[in-house]
Amino acid sequence: MTSLAVVEPIPPSSPLVRGAMAPSPSPPDAGVASTTVGASHSPLTRLVLEKMRERILNGSLPPGHRLVEGRVSAEFEVSRIPVREALRHLAAEGLVTIEPRRGASVTRFSEEQVRELVEVRGNLEAFNAKLAARRKDPEQIRKMRGILEEGDRLADAGQLDALAQLNDAFHDVLSQAAGNSVLQDVMRSLRDRTVLLFTPFNRHRCRQNWEEHAAILRAVLNADPELAAVLALCHVQNAANRSELD
Repeated sequence: MTSLAVVEPIPPSSPLVRGAMAPSPSPPDAGVASTTVGASHSPLTRLVLEKMRERILNGSLPPGHRLVEGRVSAEFEVSRIPVREALRHLAAEGLVTIEPRRGASVTRFSEEQVRELVEVRGNLEAFNAKLAARRKDPEQIRKMRGILEEGDRLADAGQLDALAQLNDAFHDVLSQAAGNSVLQDVMRSLRDRTVLLFTPFNRHRCRQNWEEHAAILRAVLNADPELAAVLALCHVQNAANRSELD
């Protein structure tokens, strides 16, 4: 007989249902935008995982921040089991580091790790942009033109927060335009890891970031793979250099 997994019920008052984690005592400003989970039927571990990943990637939980199982489970009003499983998933993704006797914390990269991540991401972004410029898919071209127009409009209007949010759309459409599913999976994981390096200063540099994004898109739309590759590589290197200055 096949055994059935026991699913832990979610308390109605849980932040997972309300759509926001209670404020963390450290750091003081570790807030998170409210997102309604609603009547989701996803496993509880996945809900915890998604909320924790969101807080890490949006910079609310900075590198080095300790993730104490008891504290996180109290904030979510769940047992420690889904929290422990979520932390293991995040560790496998490279977003969390788990050390014996020290527990879990948001990953803090060494200088050598930063150099290696930037080196790999820069070259893969260049290859991705080159493929996108070679493969002229009409639907992806339409999407890229739309993002380019929207980004230019937001930049001219000085709407920097909205411009920063366009970053994901830029990377998504470029990945789709490249048309390589293996590369897409690798890049998605790598971007999540390197966002820990770039998030703190992206908002201060979002106009410059957009100008570089726009240049890459124009090279792709003009079917210039070599220029697109060079611009994509330089964009990653510039982002890394700006992190050192900030």
